[in-house]
Amino acid sequence: MTGDQKEKLKNLLEESEVLFDEPMKLHTTFRIGGNAECFVRIQNIEELSALVEFCRREDLPFFFMGKGSNLLVSDNGIAGVVATFGDGMSDIIVKDDMIIAEGGASLSAVASHALQKGLTGFEFAAGIPGSVGGAVRMNAGAYGGEMSQVVGWVRVLTPDGNIKTILGAHLEFGYRTSILKDVPYIVLSCGIQLMPGDEKQIRITMLELGARRREKQPLEYPSAGSTFKRPEGYFAGKLIEEAGCRGLSVGGAKVSEKHCGFIINENDATAKDVSQLIEEVRKRVYENSGILLEPEIIFMGE
Repeated sequence: MTGDQKEKLKNLLEESEVLFDEPMKLHTTFRIGGNAECFVRIQNIEELSALVEFCRREDLPFFFMGKGSNLLVSDNGIAGVVATFGDGMSDIIVKDDMIIAEGGASLSAVASHALQKGLTGFEFAAGIPGSVGGAVRMNAGAYGGEMSQVVGWVRVLTPDGNIKTILGAHLEFGYRTSILKDVPYIVLSCGIQLMPGDEKQIRITMLELGARRREKQPLEYPSAGSTFKRPEGYFAGKLIEEAGCRGLSVGGAKVSEKHCGFIINENDATAKDVSQLIEEVRKRVYENSGILLEPEIIFMGE
């Protein structure tokens, strides 16, 4: 990125929201990653449209991220522009049985609104540490629920700068995937269709799921959540344990002894540590069971 491009970026957006050589470990739940050449917080649709057009015109690499809860960023960092939504794109409003949430809203905040309004169907997402946009893109889920069950529609920005609405039925949801993983649309907002429920029971369910999460998951360490997708008919954590990988480590990265489906950053792990550990786990599981695990986390950078 040239000095002229950096000056243009500072003039294009609020200067305080444009950060150069920004450590990505500050923006991921793994607490891992080199520097982004430029990191930008977007506060409204106009800023996002202008930034996308600028990067296209200047031929700059552009990556949009949510809350960094499913990312492993390269130790070498990321060239170009990394953008995320700021507080200005995190509004949540409730209309009857539907919650309309902007892409930067946290799932926990949406769940809190659902609880306050006595709306059921979103309890599963209360403890998922991600944004609405990222959750729709990867069809996030837990404890038998997933976004595909509640998404009525999404409003997206296309690479050519247009805004379009896509019905949930047309998002081609699958296990930890959607059409948005294949097309470079950015989720601006989402209509989450819920049902009237009993506020007391909703609260009890959220508390129970939260307790299960704390009991079974290594929340005391930085991680990117479940490291591997669940193979059909199996559980990744069980396969990893049966392959003798519980507690296996490379550098500062370790297979959690609390839940083998998680690789944790136990001691200042690098992205290289995590990547090597992922490949070693995949190798051992394949040798033991004939099943090749597929990573659920997203790799970002070189």
